[in-house]
Amino acid sequence: MPAVTYELIKTCKQTGARLGKIHTPHGTYETPMFMPVGTLATVKTMSPEELKEIGAGIILSNTYHLWLRPGENIVEEAGGLHRFMNWDQAILTDSGGFQVFSLSEFRNIEEEGVHFRNHLNGDKLFLSPEKSMAIQNALGPDIMMAFDECPPYPASHEYMKKSVERTSRWAERCLKAHQRPKDQSLFGIVQGGEYKDLRKQSAKDLVSLDFPGYAIGGLSVGEPKDVMNSVLDFTAPLLPADKPRYLMGVGSPDSLIDGAIRGVDMFDCVLPTRIARNGTLMTSEGRLVVKNAAYARDYRPMDENCDCYACRNYTRAYIRHLIKCNETFGIRLTTYHNVYFLLKLMKQVRDAIREDRLGDFREEFFERYGFNRPDAKNF
Repeated sequence: MPAVTYELIKTCKQTGARLGKIHTPHGTYETPMFMPVGTLATVKTMSPEELKEIGAGIILSNTYHLWLRPGENIVEEAGGLHRFMNWDQAILTDSGGFQVFSLSEFRNIEEEGVHFRNHLNGDKLFLSPEKSMAIQNALGPDIMMAFDECPPYPASHEYMKKSVERTSRWAERCLKAHQRPKDQSLFGIVQGGEYKDLRKQSAKDLVSLDFPGYAIGGLSVGEPKDVMNSVLDFTAPLLPADKPRYLMGVGSPDSLIDGAIRGVDMFDCVLPTRIARNGTLMTSEGRLVVKNAAYARDYRPMDENCDCYACRNYTRAYIRHLIKCNETFGIRLTTYHNVYFLLKLMKQVRDAIREDRLGDFREEFFERYGFNRPDAKNF
């Protein structure tokens, strides 16, 4: 048995969305789920205790960044990521591939791997499928990601075809290099951009390698929402129904609901924490920028329909004051609220699937959130 398995509980009669459970060495969690991102072994400004308090299950850490600081050997000596960051629930690490392709302007892709420069000091670095596996094995997460090429959007069919073929070869190398399959599961990543024939080929290649789970990569990289949904409509059914499906880098409320409707089980994104640091909130009525002058004398909570700690105890006026004064507590409160909002949203999605009404829930949420208005402000 692989370290991580998926159990299908039911399918929503209204939409076809999946309610399930993902079983890991560090707990079992209901899906669809949102996974907060803790890039450097911490979800910015939040403690592990707070994350548990608001219902976080699996959280992410970043292979590339932890490789650079503090180094995978230090984390391994500390007993692995779980002990290092005092998190006794499940952890997923990405492969480092996205950072290699997004943070370094100077890179050279070869069959063996990628030569690039450290974004912190300019040092020359090399990352390959084997190196990514060695780092992730040392970090010790429950779920590891295969090292793939993250092509730009848009990209030509010719470029994408070569990229998909390379990613499939790298996936096979990752499986061979993976040293801890009994307590760490390795997921493959389906690429192919917006091209259906390439998505089909990528899925076929990876499914033939029998990974314990599959991610859909190369989305949320600048493409319109209708393109993302179209790719999901086509790609998700190509993946095994008895294994988890993970949509990488997606965290806007509308995309979480639309992704769940299309059969996705797992989502992650830095969005809730990143926009919180700029004073932007996710609320039941839509986006709210609390640092704006309009809230200087607004003594209501951030979201009048939210029961999180921050909304129960603090006002928009106070939080605006903190953020304008660069006080860390203000960012802690906005981060707490945004992460809570998405975790609660996914619980509502799961409840709606359980009750066969996810389609109705989507319509009500989009209307309330303002996504149906022509002037809707998305994230």
